[in-house]
Amino acid sequence: MSESRYDLGDLLELMAVLRDPEQGCPWDVKQDWDSIVPHTLEEAYEVADAIERRAWDELPGELGDLLFQVVYYSQFGAEEGRFDFHEVVHVLTAKMLRRHPHVFPDGTLVSRRPRGMSAEEIETRQVHSRWESLKDEERAERANDTSATSRNGAPASVLDDVPLTLPALSRAAKLSKRAARVGFDWPDSSGVLEKIREELDEVEEALLAGDRAHAVEEVGDLLFAVTNLARTLKTDPEQCLRATNAKFERRFRHVEAALAAAEVPLQEAGLATMERHWQAAKHLDIPDQELPQGESRS
Repeated sequence: MSESRYDLGDLLELMAVLRDPEQGCPWDVKQDWDSIVPHTLEEAYEVADAIERRAWDELPGELGDLLFQVVYYSQFGAEEGRFDFHEVVHVLTAKMLRRHPHVFPDGTLVSRRPRGMSAEEIETRQVHSRWESLKDEERAERANDTSATSRNGAPASVLDDVPLTLPALSRAAKLSKRAARVGFDWPDSSGVLEKIREELDEVEEALLAGDRAHAVEEVGDLLFAVTNLARTLKTDPEQCLRATNAKFERRFRHVEAALAAAEVPLQEAGLATMERHWQAAKHLDIPDQELPQGESRS
């Protein structure tokens, strides 16, 4: 006899009970829209971390935690008579159908791309361009909606709906991408490299002048320029930095282990000795993707 499994209906019922003022959990009952946001961000990063570590056995649990955030917000919406989980599913499905006319020509699940046409036969660049055009149309519709309110009451902008809560690198990439789509961009990566050199020179000038506040501002400009370089390379700067963070951690842990084996306290090793072990770590370094499945870096 197979074990019975919970389904989505059970999850929605569980959330309703947790939020019940009389029968529910005191902690869950007192939560609101704003208090859950930090948990949502944390859960999204934990999903990313599990994927990067190839911890497939952990991923169902992490994805469940992320789904629970959606269920939470849907419960808030239902309690306030705004929307419920089924409305979320409906809006999402309708949007995906609308944004994939190359797969669902009539915008319905019934109308699908002919089986004779493989996914490889669809030009990826054309699909991406169509996707972006459809999103632009949706933004234009929202801008023309008199019931919609723009950020700070300002006129509609191509930068609207880039979330303020995104990590700074990711948000910088999205802001520059939006501006680039309307022509505010360098013609090629050489212009970005020139901008990076310019910003680096300005950082150095500020440091030589002893102007810390100006140096801090210029470091921000430098980071924004580097983010643009990542965009021109068609890569995500947040993922680039996460990979570098992991690489630094691996190598520094090697330095710590080597010093410990030599019974040299870390604080007494000196920069020259640590640098020697660091260079050794670079030669021995193994990329994260080659770690055994599910192995943690910590």
